[in-house]
Amino acid sequence: MAGGKAHGAKISLPFPSVGATENIILCAVTAEGETIVNNAAREPEICDLCGFLRNCGADIKGDGGSRIIVSGVEKLHGCEYTIMPDRIAGATYLSMTAGAGGEIILKNACTAEIEPFLSVLEQTGCMIYVGDDKIYLRSSGRLKAVRDRIRTMPHPGFPTDAQAVLMAALIKADGTSVFEENIFDCRYRHTGALIKMGADIEVMGKVAVVRGVKRLRGADIEATDLRGGAAMAAAALAAEGTTCLSGVCHIDRGYEKFEEAVRSIGGDIRRV
Repeated sequence: MAGGKAHGAKISLPFPSVGATENIILCAVTAEGETIVNNAAREPEICDLCGFLRNCGADIKGDGGSRIIVSGVEKLHGCEYTIMPDRIAGATYLSMTAGAGGEIILKNACTAEIEPFLSVLEQTGCMIYVGDDKIYLRSSGRLKAVRDRIRTMPHPGFPTDAQAVLMAALIKADGTSVFEENIFDCRYRHTGALIKMGADIEVMGKVAVVRGVKRLRGADIEATDLRGGAAMAAAALAAEGTTCLSGVCHIDRGYEKFEEAVRSIGGDIRRV
């Protein structure tokens, strides 16, 4: 800080963290001078944030790549801006339909940004058609296990936030699927609840081996995090009987009117 005001700097991130990249950009837009972020995160949400800030008067270049340059401005101004669709919410509802069976048309979908997820989901045997802003998925019969190891990676790799919901879809698939979590520690906390419902999952460090089972059963389970909670709900839709899922405050952090959305695609779900 110089005289109470932030100044530009060259910052090289040891890992392309989304949160770190976003916070550096937010600080740099009104800092004095130029800020250069090397090894920046490339997620679509970074580009969306930068698009919003540019509409507010910020001077930002390079977003979507690994080097972002921010030239500080004196102040920002208001604007009207439409944020991008939530690609992880889209992946969640697609996974629910894939695992429980049936069909869904996902409207206002960010089709290009969700491609790393769709390319894996297609291996399960689901019928998927992609339009300009729509995704159609039909799931009939048992899914097939994913043949390649599912490795979570920074964008444009497979998103870590879609790992749990895809796992929920694959626990009744024919064959064995292998996940490798490379972004966060303790990212398999949902597996205990899925095992309680009848899933066959073995966790070994950052690897989870999912062997498909014929059926799942309802159970009393508790969400411990956002995406894990969504995965439990997805598994419950494909299970026999009734599941009571507590800890839904975690799910509410990342989904708008979650149960209404699930009911709209045929799920029998209610909040009590």
